[in-house]
Amino acid sequence: MVTIEQVGMQNIETFKTVRLRALADSPSAFGSTYARESSFSEEEWVARVERWNGERGIGYLAMEDGMPCGIAGALRDGDDLTRAQLVSMWTAPNHRRCGVGRLLVESVVDWGREHNVRTLQLFVTSINDAAIRFYEGLEFEMTGRTEPYPNDPDLIEYEMTRQI
Repeated sequence: MVTIEQVGMQNIETFKTVRLRALADSPSAFGSTYARESSFSEEEWVARVERWNGERGIGYLAMEDGMPCGIAGALRDGDDLTRAQLVSMWTAPNHRRCGVGRLLVESVVDWGREHNVRTLQLFVTSINDAAIRFYEGLEFEMTGRTEPYPNDPDLIEYEMTRQI
């Protein structure tokens, strides 16, 4: 059975492991890279966990039998606390299409409701059709806004939002 745990100092090593695994598995899905984050100091990992303290942001790990199988987080917009961005969304390949991603996003949505977040936004790369369909199935809609993907100038990212 898959359970959802909040990221915190108690599971920082698991968070670090799953984040690096996500970057290695799906390099075009994130604004960062495995090479960049694998060289982070312990202080940087601690700072990331502290940003996900529950007030300005949140992070969740999906766990099955003590092993991480997914991650998702959200960060509130500093200028508009009714908006948050879904970040670091990833499900292990052997857990895709099993409801793990949905559990993670629902956990973020529940956190958003508790903190008066009304709009959840995300960016997804243009070549990630499976992720686009996944988000559409969770009531996210394309806004029409695009941005260049930071790690490859030949790709763009689509903005999607969902009201919560």
